[in-house]
Amino acid sequence: MAEPQNDPLLQPLPDGIVPAVEVARTEKRWLIAMVSLLIIMMAVVVFSGAMGAIHPPSNVERIDPTTLHLKGEFVESNLGTAQERDGSLTARLVAEQYAWVPECVKLAVDTPVKFRLTSTDVVHGFLLPTTNVNTMAVPGYVAEVRTRFTRPGIYRMPCNEYCGNGHHGMWARVLVVPKQQFPTLALTERTSCVQQ
Repeated sequence: MAEPQNDPLLQPLPDGIVPAVEVARTEKRWLIAMVSLLIIMMAVVVFSGAMGAIHPPSNVERIDPTTLHLKGEFVESNLGTAQERDGSLTARLVAEQYAWVPECVKLAVDTPVKFRLTSTDVVHGFLLPTTNVNTMAVPGYVAEVRTRFTRPGIYRMPCNEYCGNGHHGMWARVLVVPKQQFPTLALTERTSCVQQ
């Protein structure tokens, strides 16, 4: 008769228990798979960050924020709404702590609109609720978004990017008027929502 083995490590395992060697091999495989996925994800994050720093999304036009008010597109006399030759409208606004300049722009209903925005100081958010307009005004860049308003009314624009202690009070307005009324507005009326 064979002698029973006294060493517990040499005895056969009961049913349902996996040998330690098999467990170690399986854990090593999972560890290699997880580390590989982590390396791939980190590479994607680094690559995306590097490419975003080289080409910021939707902000490919540069401008000097310290001199934008002196010459070029964003001088004070050029801010507000302008009608282009093709009939579309361009609204130019400058963000600064804690206001949009101009505070109100008038636009025509059912007309293509291009918003051109920049900032003089910090990052600001530009949001028109119930439309497809949502972008950031970044110092040193010109942001451009396009939309079309389908109904007249007042659209309130909050700054939706925290810009400092007065952030909560940084609001502007878009007043959308009937298409036939817009051409009759004087240039000064296009940047003011005060009733004339």
